[in-house]
Amino acid sequence: MAYDNLLFSVSDRIATIVINRPKSLNALNPATMTDLKAAFEDLAGREDAGVVLLTGAGEKAFVAGADISEMRSFTPVQALEFALFGQSVLEKIERLPQPVIGVINGFALGGGCELAMACDLLIAADTAKFGQPEVNLGIIPGYGGTQRLPRLVGRNLAKELVLTGDPITAQRAFEIGLVNRVVPAADLMNAAREVAAKILSKGPVAVRTAKMAMNRGLDLDLGNGCALEANAFAVGFSTEDRIEGMTAFMEKRKAVFGGK
Repeated sequence: MAYDNLLFSVSDRIATIVINRPKSLNALNPATMTDLKAAFEDLAGREDAGVVLLTGAGEKAFVAGADISEMRSFTPVQALEFALFGQSVLEKIERLPQPVIGVINGFALGGGCELAMACDLLIAADTAKFGQPEVNLGIIPGYGGTQRLPRLVGRNLAKELVLTGDPITAQRAFEIGLVNRVVPAADLMNAAREVAAKILSKGPVAVRTAKMAMNRGLDLDLGNGCALEANAFAVGFSTEDRIEGMTAFMEKRKAVFGGK
């Protein structure tokens, strides 16, 4: 499928999505969000893609925010529709069966930071910057920034970022738990592919089930979350991957998983 605002490819079971609006620093507009929705809906049913890399075109920005030139004329009703649609796309990314690695090559501000937070893992260039600067425009985050950020870094740090609108460096993002790894910009894609390859070497069914259990469990109290885990754990014993994994362990060889 061809997209107006994305570059999409699959190679060696790694899907790569590049938000391709470098002249606008990959700003998110409704057309781009529609492309993202379609791309992730396609990926959800594909067996040739076990991990997804999401990044931005160019060297300056992952996504520098929403497209203000389009937002400035919104009515309140249009703003609500824009926010709800964007939130639904980010939820689709978060709930995708395959792990999604955000490859943060530059500015991840506003909607870009919110998009990054919907990914499962974040690997950032040492030149990247993160932030929720919406208060500088007289508005608040609309794609889940006030909700995902406190869950990731804690209430007080999230409030500092949202209420001041100040950006932070990739290193600071790593220190507060927003980012998994910071690497030199020249090494960014290689580092992301190394992580993707490591995930791909594991049991595919187990990887997808573990992602689901962690995502769903965050919405539950600890007791119900552990019950969810126990049931998912038990179902894993019905898979061919479980037989292969345990057999390979006992035979001291590398497992060859079939994803079944």
